[in-house]
Order: sequence, then structure tokens, then C-alpha cells
Amino acid sequence: MTAGAEMPAPPARPTVRVGAPTERRNPLSVDLDLMSTRDVLTVINDADRRVPAAVAAVLDEIATTVDLAVEALRGGHRVHYFGAGTSGRLGVIDAAELAPTFNSPRHWFCAHLAGGPDAMWRAVEDAEDDDRGGAVEAASCVRAGDLVVGLAASGRTPYVLGALAAAGAIDASTVLLCANPEAEAARSVDVFIGVDTGPEVVTGSTRMKAGTAQKLVLNTFSTAVMVRLGRVYSNLMIDMVATNAKLRGRMISILVEATGCSEEISRRALTEADGDLKTALVSLVSGAEIDAARAALARSADQVRGALALLAS
Repeated sequence: MTAGAEMPAPPARPTVRVGAPTERRNPLSVDLDLMSTRDVLTVINDADRRVPAAVAAVLDEIATTVDLAVEALRGGHRVHYFGAGTSGRLGVIDAAELAPTFNSPRHWFCAHLAGGPDAMWRAVEDAEDDDRGGAVEAASCVRAGDLVVGLAASGRTPYVLGALAAAGAIDASTVLLCANPEAEAARSVDVFIGVDTGPEVVTGSTRMKAGTAQKLVLNTFSTAVMVRLGRVYSNLMIDMVATNAKLRGRMISILVEATGCSEEISRRALTEADGDLKTALVSLVSGAEIDAARAALARSADQVRGALALLAS
């Protein structure tokens, strides 16, 4: 380039105007920047109250997704979350919390985030526009029989849709969770969960109501899956991993609550069971010896209700 010549202009970056409800202006917050702090908080809180009702309206779709996940996991397959930005981060959080809470195998739930692990801590905005990247990642790890849940507030994120398309092509079940009941992609997945959270208090800021809705749906979904797979007895966490003093104390509390036995008896049973909460629980509820309780669990695929039924018969 000769001296004094102008530098060429950088190539124009693609622009998309999204028409999803999450991008519309909320008439209740148009004067947000003129309000007192207390009034700003009131507007946000009032808007957040809409979210549980919006989630309640899609419980049938969530139930279908739970059944698909249970079928997949019982068949030796996996559940995958694909998302970008806030949606993807919520998927990572949900998947990460299942192993310590329910002692689920870590390969059961796999979270995939546009932009990779670094995107958990900083925005990698262009990554969500990479539909090919989503498709390539899905093709590399999703197998027939798996369940793939796409997380996209607007319902149109290219990375997510690319992953869902690739997953569907290899006979995996596909679900799209979004905050746009009008999403065109609804027609291309097996289950569509469109939570109608409406316009955000801050226009387009889907970390707010849309993110809250996704957090609620993911909590509801994954918890119900664990319940259906027998990792809860009554409403107690019986597959938890006791990795600290608080959780070790919780194991004793669970045994006391579930069996009505004293703390001393519960501690003794847990010690005799080598710290295995399920074995101690089955032994105390059934009155069977520890070895018999352990054998009954082995014969019933580690299911407490099934082990108790075996011992009762």
C-alpha cells in the first residue's frame, strides 16, 4: 500500500433484527430511568411475578421432555444442553449441580456452550451466530437415542438451531426451550417449550424474565427426571454426595426423617453401611441386616422402593 493511501474499510458484520417478544418494549417500564430506586425494584419484581405462571402454562411440554429424558437415560443414552449466552450458562449450571445433588453419573447430562468454557465468564457474542459450529459439535458427541435440549431465549439462535438440526438428523430426540411462543423453529423439533414471558423490563435483556423462566424450567425438568429415576425417596435426597460437613450432617437428618429412628441409631447404621445412605435407609426401614439391604438394592437396580418391596416379600 502506498504512503498516504486510505486503509480499506473493515467488512460489514452481519446484522439481524429480531422480532421475538423478548425484543419488544415493555410499556410498564418506559420511564425506568426516571424512577426512584424503590420504584425500579417494584417494576422488576412485578414483572418477575409473571414468570411462574408462564412456566405453569407449559408443564405438559415439560412432562413430555422428562419422559423422553428418562427413556434415554434408562437406555444408556445421554441428555445434552446446547445454548449461548445466559441460556447456555444456565444449562451448564443445571448440569453441574446434578452430580453432587443426586449422585448422577457425570456423563448423563452434558452442557455445550457457544464459545466454549471461556464463555461462562465473558461474552463471546459472535459464537451464537455460528450455526455450523453448533452442528459440528452436536455431530461429534450426540448419538441416536440421546435427548438434545436447545436453550435460546429468542428461539432463533443459530448455534442452537444448528445443533438441533444435526441431532435430529442422527435420530436423537430434540427439544427447544425458549421465551418466544411464536418461534418458527417450533416446527422442526420433537417438543417445543415456548414460555410466554413477554417483553423484558430492560428491552432485550433476556438475562431477566426469559433467563428466570429457563432456570425454572431446567430445575423442574432435571429434578423430575431424578425423581422418576428413583434418586429421591419421599422428598428426600438419598443419592447425594456428602463432600463436606454440612452434607454429612444432612445424611443423618435424612435417615432420622425417613425412618423415625434416633440420631444415634441412624449414625450407627450409616457407619455399618460404609457411608452408603441408601443401604442404611433400606436396612432401617425394612429391619433387614446391612448385607441383605445392600443385596436387595443390587437386585433392584439401586432403587430404594424396589429394594423395600423385595425385602417385604
